[in-house]
Amino acid sequence: MEDKNKEKIILTGQDIEKALVRLSHQILEKNPNPNEIALVGIQTRGVPLAKRIKNIVEDISKTSLPLGELDITLYRDDLTTIGPNPVVKKTVIGFDIYEKIIILVDDVLFSGRTVRAALDQIMDFGRPEKIQLLTLIDRGHRELPFRADFVGKNIPTAKEQIVEVKLKEIDSEDKAVLRGKR
Repeated sequence: MEDKNKEKIILTGQDIEKALVRLSHQILEKNPNPNEIALVGIQTRGVPLAKRIKNIVEDISKTSLPLGELDITLYRDDLTTIGPNPVVKKTVIGFDIYEKIIILVDDVLFSGRTVRAALDQIMDFGRPEKIQLLTLIDRGHRELPFRADFVGKNIPTAKEQIVEVKLKEIDSEDKAVLRGKR
């Protein structure tokens, strides 16, 4: 019998960096005017990913990009199942989103429910020109009809498996692992 906690590394720190550089180039290919772009990281690990992408895109384009942070906790449709005291982090959108191409950044795309909550919250700040989605890992199993515009890596998984992204800003190391049996 296989161990349910078996861990398989699916992205190393070097893989993550290469993916972020590739994704940054793809952002600029799809959006040739960087002055229209704003990055918004979804708490928790989407925020440091968005910061890294911001730095890479700025190095390539020589243009400064606005950066926001989004905590979708209170916008979730499963808030009552999280527990009596959900941990709410900060949301910071310190720029006008009107006529901006907002690129939502998250670590893992799974059911699509986080994306739905993020879209609801973004719209409370106004109406952007366009919203695009970037995810480091797309693991499938969508419950809602969302597809990422930019994907670092597609990882086929069983629904019961867990994809865990660790980032040095939060976890002291960069890697992505797949846990559980297949």
